[in-house]
Amino acid sequence: MATENTELPHPGRDDLRLTDVLFALSDPARLEIVRQLSGGPLDMAQCHLSDPSMPKSTKSHLMKVLREAGVIRNEPLGRGRRLSLRNEDLEARFPGLIGSVLKASGDR
Repeated sequence: MATENTELPHPGRDDLRLTDVLFALSDPARLEIVRQLSGGPLDMAQCHLSDPSMPKSTKSHLMKVLREAGVIRNEPLGRGRRLSLRNEDLEARFPGLIGSVLKASGDR
């Protein structure tokens, strides 16, 4: 049985809400994914979590929260998925937010 790699829904730029974005960035594991994606798009398999024993379902949920908040784009790519940070959209809606959050979280 072949599985189809389908498009997932993403909120439009004008639909991004600051509270949803801040909630998505509030979890250390999700923030680490955003940090990795700040360097450019990655295949989902290349995104690693600080806890390698974390179940695949948990990793999928982390990606879902980030996608539904509009922080990342999750698109089909062959048999896998390609993740990218929606930097242009986030910068247009909330100038400087992602850079400030990443800088502040890196200063710990």
